[in-house]
Amino acid sequence: MNLIDKIFNAGIAGCGGAGFPTHVKYKAQVEHFIINAAECEPLLRTDRYVMCNFAREIISACEIIRDHLGAKDCIIALKSAYKEEIASLEVAILSLGSKVRLHTMDSFYPAGDEQVIVHEVTGRVVPAAGIPLDVGCVVSNVATVLAVNDALNDKPFTHKFLTMTGEVGEPTVLHVPLGTSFSDCLEKAGGANIDDCFVICGGPMMGKPLTKEEAAKTVVTKTTSGYIILPRESRLPSVHTTPIQHTINRAKSACIQCTYCTQLCPRHMLGHPIEPHKIMRKLACGSIESLAQDPEAVNALLCCECGVCELFACPMQLLPRKVNTLVKAELAKNGVRYPKSDKEYLPDQNREYRKIPSKRAANRAGTGKYYDYKIKTCKEFTPDTVCIPLKQHIGVPAEAVVKAGDKVSCGQLIGACPEGKLGANIHSSVDGIVKSVSDVVVINIK
Repeated sequence: MNLIDKIFNAGIAGCGGAGFPTHVKYKAQVEHFIINAAECEPLLRTDRYVMCNFAREIISACEIIRDHLGAKDCIIALKSAYKEEIASLEVAILSLGSKVRLHTMDSFYPAGDEQVIVHEVTGRVVPAAGIPLDVGCVVSNVATVLAVNDALNDKPFTHKFLTMTGEVGEPTVLHVPLGTSFSDCLEKAGGANIDDCFVICGGPMMGKPLTKEEAAKTVVTKTTSGYIILPRESRLPSVHTTPIQHTINRAKSACIQCTYCTQLCPRHMLGHPIEPHKIMRKLACGSIESLAQDPEAVNALLCCECGVCELFACPMQLLPRKVNTLVKAELAKNGVRYPKSDKEYLPDQNREYRKIPSKRAANRAGTGKYYDYKIKTCKEFTPDTVCIPLKQHIGVPAEAVVKAGDKVSCGQLIGACPEGKLGANIHSSVDGIVKSVSDVVVINIK
């Protein structure tokens, strides 16, 4: 069985956030295979734990993936501040006689953005609306590479590493079965230190906001990178709960056209024609619907929603990202897509001086208090029940191949990717009995 088949059978989807099926991504021949180990978001410590404790497995898998892709080199890109992680990887590289090399970067946000990391490593700029493959690169998250190593040993993707941090009793990394509830994860992290809390699923800059009630209904999936517990009165809850109409009214009345949102936009600094301040200016003279008819509004589709504009750049604390998101949704409704071209994009000559230090990004987001937490422990546990979604990836949902009452074992296929469709297989993450099957497979532990 070849690498692609093993990855497909294991149901691996990218662990970095998007969840693109890895077996599809690796159907390519490229010059550079880049491993994203920069842990883009402040506060998250998952990738750092993986590198410290599974360096040999990562390097071993890198060699195999590089050869499969026909890449001339394989580079792990990470921050120079990751001293222990670098040391672990260097020991593994030396002991295996590997040609994998490390590329160290400053601690800036968003260093782990896929297009940013391609430029940092190769000097090339991914074209607007393009992908790394357009410039001869494939990029994979370091935890995805670890999952590939498991697949090479015929172990399906059933468990996830994630960070629990913020206002919790014991900030920690967890390693849990897919489908584990947020509530169980929170309990293993010592519970919340506060009663009235707000939850971010992911990192502070790009994570999904959840109320305490919404979080209680969520489960760990293949793309879950962590949970941050925050006081209700902190900045992020305020940003995320601002009503849409209020966001629009403020954009119309208070934008001072300072252009900071554009000057500090990571994609603009790579030479892409996205200019958030212009979108804000045009909104002042119309509506989201009318703006979507403007020829320049198509540039909003280039927004990667990193949050720099609204959480760091804007002196008026307006929400350009949210406005861009609204415009993108309206454009999508109208069937508008960004027109790709062969144009060469050149980065802004001031880019090196406009990189945002990660700690400052955390401070501006109101989460600086948790930035320096030392998280080196990992807790593993198996809950009484798991609720495993049949869609944890980009593409179509898997189709259930089990029914209520079936006995299943950890690693058993419970959802199959439809033939010829973009998707990923889903496996049971525990030994147990299927309680129910819908778009979620609920399994009670034996």
